[in-house]
Amino acid sequence: MLVSSKELFKVARKNNFAIPAPNFVDQNSIKAYIEVAEKLNLPVILAYAEAHKNYLSFDEALYLGKYYGEKAKVPAVLHFDHGTTKELIIRAINEGFKSVMIDASMDSFEDNVKKTREIVEYAHLRGVVVEAEIGHVGNGEDFKSYDVSDSIYTTVEEAKKFVELTNVDSLAISIGTAHGAYKGTPVIDFDRLKEIRNAIDTPLVLHGGSSSGDDNLGRCATEGISKINIYTDLVTAASNKAKNTKFEDYYDLRDAQMDGMKECLEHYYNVFQTKKFI
Repeated sequence: MLVSSKELFKVARKNNFAIPAPNFVDQNSIKAYIEVAEKLNLPVILAYAEAHKNYLSFDEALYLGKYYGEKAKVPAVLHFDHGTTKELIIRAINEGFKSVMIDASMDSFEDNVKKTREIVEYAHLRGVVVEAEIGHVGNGEDFKSYDVSDSIYTTVEEAKKFVELTNVDSLAISIGTAHGAYKGTPVIDFDRLKEIRNAIDTPLVLHGGSSSGDDNLGRCATEGISKINIYTDLVTAASNKAKNTKFEDYYDLRDAQMDGMKECLEHYYNVFQTKKFI
């Protein structure tokens, strides 16, 4: 069933766990994520990133997300991730996404507030929740290569001010992670996470979860993060499973890739200590 993330995040924040937000890029990946969520009887956030539109068009993502999300036997949130194009974010709000992210994190603080507030006002009138980012989680073109030095850490003062000025529903913060794969294990600023969590009531989101280390992510989930985005580890798991599987045809290859994604996502459900809502 398709739902809003608003109530899910309240429960996650209160009970100190996180909900995974895996990015889907085709039919097989979204089916794999829902199968895992149904197996574990846990909610899932089905995220489609604007940067992936070259792999899966917006129209295809909308159709797949609504079709499989509505059929899901567990709470499923259809989320438009890292939206940078206003027109596309508006389409997402109007046409069926239950949650959207406006990513103006590389703009000035003032411009980020202005753009976010505009989307929040439009979305809330239509029952859609909004995520924004303050600070910046480093990234590279098409989510393939990233430099941790690109990251701009979120300050407590700006987080408080941003939430007050925008009325955003969830806030992505930068505390040491980066999108994509790492050459080492990142150092997470847990003191900063604690300070931000204690300063605002707004649910917190962590981007760049892949390869951040199970201990790091487990602590993030229990110490204030309500949603953790993962993508690179999922597609890497799919690739590795295929490489290590003897397949005779396309169907064997497809099943191996899906199995890799499912095993990886189930692992992260355990790491994030996601709990049942019913």
